[in-house]
Amino acid sequence: MGPTLVGEPNTRSVVCFPMRKLLALTVTMALVAAVAAYLVWTQERPVAHYLSDLRITLAVNEGQPADRGNLLGIQPELFPADYQSLERLHLKLAAYLQKAREQGLINDKTIVVLPEHIGTWLMLLGEKNELYQAPHLKEAMNWLSLSNPLQFAKAWVSATGENRMDDAYLRMKAPAMARDYQVLFGGLAKEFGVTLVAGSIALPNPSVSQSQLQVGHGALYNASLVFAADGLPIGQPQRQLYPIYDERGFIEPGDENIVSVVDTPAGRLGVLIGSDSWYPDNYRKLNEQGAQLIAVPAFVIGRDTWERPWRGFKSVSTPTEISLKPEELSEGEAWRRLTLISQQPISHATAGMSVFLRGQFWDLGSAGQSFLSSNGQVFADGDARGARLLNIWL
Repeated sequence: MGPTLVGEPNTRSVVCFPMRKLLALTVTMALVAAVAAYLVWTQERPVAHYLSDLRITLAVNEGQPADRGNLLGIQPELFPADYQSLERLHLKLAAYLQKAREQGLINDKTIVVLPEHIGTWLMLLGEKNELYQAPHLKEAMNWLSLSNPLQFAKAWVSATGENRMDDAYLRMKAPAMARDYQVLFGGLAKEFGVTLVAGSIALPNPSVSQSQLQVGHGALYNASLVFAADGLPIGQPQRQLYPIYDERGFIEPGDENIVSVVDTPAGRLGVLIGSDSWYPDNYRKLNEQGAQLIAVPAFVIGRDTWERPWRGFKSVSTPTEISLKPEELSEGEAWRRLTLISQQPISHATAGMSVFLRGQFWDLGSAGQSFLSSNGQVFADGDARGARLLNIWL
C-alpha cells in the first residue's frame, strides 16, 4: 500500500456537491417549465370549423289550429360539437324553432317542450377540440378534467355522490352551466314569444331567486325549469323524483311530495322528468293542482334500447298498481303504456307530450321516439331518424 499524503483534498466530494446542485436545479427548472406549459395549454381553446345539420321534420301534427294554443315538442339531433359554443347551440335550436314558426306552429300560447339533459351537456361548453373528437365518453371526460385541473380538483373535493368522478364532472362548471342554461333557453323563449320547458339540467341544489337560476351546495339534482315568453323562469325547478339506476350514484332523488304546476297562457302545466311519468301517484298530485297539460322531457341511453325488451322500472321504487313485468314488451311499448298523460281516470290532463333527446354523444348512444297523448289516444312518431317536430293543437 502506497504512502498517504497528509492534507490531500477530497476532490471527488468537492466535484460531486456542485454537480448534484446543478442536476437538482435543472430538474426543478424542467418541472417549472412543464407546469407552465401545461397551464398555458389548459387556457387554449381553439374552435374547429363545424357544419351542423339544421334540418327538422314535422313528424306528428294533431288537431286543428284554435285560440287555445298548442304543445310543440322538439326532438333535436345533437352531437358534442354542437356544445362547443353557446352561439353554435343557439343557432341549431333557433333553426328548429324558426322552421316551426314557418309552418304556423308558433303563437303566443305555444308551449315548447325540449328533452331531458339537453342542459346537462352544457358542461362541454368551450372545451378543446380533442374532447369533441374523442371516440369514447371516458376519453372525452379525461380531456375535460385535464383541461380544467383546478376546477375538477375543487369539484372532486366537494362531490357528495357515491360515483365521485361523475359527480365532479357535473359539478365543476355548475355556476357557468346555470347561467348559460338561462341565457340560452330563456333567450329562446323570449326570441320566439313562447313558453318553453327547457328539458333538464343536472346542478347542485338548484333554485330560482330574484328571477335567476342559482346553484347551491350539496347534492346534484336533475331538474327542469319553465321559461315564460319574457325570458324569465316560472316557479321553481322541478326535480326528478326517481333517477334511473345508472344515475343514482351521483344524482339525488327529489322530494316525492313536490310535483309542481305552473300557469301558462295555454293552461296549467305540470312537468315530470323521464320515468317519473310512469308513477300514477305523480298524476294524482298533478290532478290535485289542476294540471291541464303535462310535459315529459326524457332520455333513453343506447342505440337500439327502444326495440329491446323492457327491463322493468329504472329506480328502486315500483308502483303497486303496475302489473307489467320485465321483458313482457319492448322499451318503447312500455314507455307508451306507462306514461299516463291524459289517461282517465289517473290523469285529468287534456294533453301531454314525451320528448326524447337524440343524437350521438361519443359511444353513449341514444334512443327514444317522442309521442303525444290526448283524450286517451297516443300519437307516436314512427321514424326517429333526424330531428323531429311533434305538435298537438289544444
